[in-house]
Amino acid sequence: MRLYRLVLAGLVAFAVCLAACCAPESLVFDGEVAYEHVVAQCDLGFRPTGSDAWRATGDYIIAELEGHGWAVETQEFTYRDTPVRNIVGRLGQGPVIIVGAHYDTRRSADMEDASVPVMGANDGASGVAVLLELARTLDRSKLKNELWLTFFDAEDNGRLDGWEWCVGSSYMAEHLTITPESVIVVDMIGDADQNIYYERNSNPLLQTQLWGIAATLGYSDTFVAEYKYAIYDDHWPFIDRGIPAVDIIDFDYAYWHTTQDTPDKVSPESLKRVGRVLEVWLEGE
Repeated sequence: MRLYRLVLAGLVAFAVCLAACCAPESLVFDGEVAYEHVVAQCDLGFRPTGSDAWRATGDYIIAELEGHGWAVETQEFTYRDTPVRNIVGRLGQGPVIIVGAHYDTRRSADMEDASVPVMGANDGASGVAVLLELARTLDRSKLKNELWLTFFDAEDNGRLDGWEWCVGSSYMAEHLTITPESVIVVDMIGDADQNIYYERNSNPLLQTQLWGIAATLGYSDTFVAEYKYAIYDDHWPFIDRGIPAVDIIDFDYAYWHTTQDTPDKVSPESLKRVGRVLEVWLEGE
């Protein structure tokens, strides 16, 4: 009997150790990993809609999403004789929440030198980087919704050769077959000198929730609970259809639409702050 108990105790201990070893690792958003995604996008070159680097960036996003187990769909169409591709990674069940960022870059640095494209380390790559790191770290057991990590195309060439702003998000909003519970857009959030104010077109209740989470995380200095700008961004086509949406954007960015929007202007800590706010909100902690 004593031998039996010893064997049983050993088996229990082995099972506990095996369960601990095999349990999925609890991950937290890592700003350094997100920053690597910024650099990887910029290493591909300028990424305006329809370019070779744009196509490679979309393929990079798809590979990252699929590598982390997300179901990926694309929404492809043509705008002004140019191919456009929205990318959506889907996970979870329940009412749909969209968290989005644009991945295209502006083909003219018209705030400085209109003959040169914009690298878009902050204006484009930073938001994408946050979403890709969320794809890795989100605890799917805590998700209460079906989440669409959405990479909008053709956002950033407005007022160039007759182009509109927010082409990809407008197309998606017009072709929705469901009504999302809410939409969060992250844009230009990697600035090392981060100041993210309330945006006047955003849903006030949802905005207050997100900035409240930022405050509990100790980010009140960078998530500033005051109104400053009203911005037409990828959240607007959803607001226009009565869907609660928020634009998390740092528009106080000195290198906006210039040749100097490069990775050295982006901070891993800034990426982490935005990523952690979204991570906590999505996981419902």
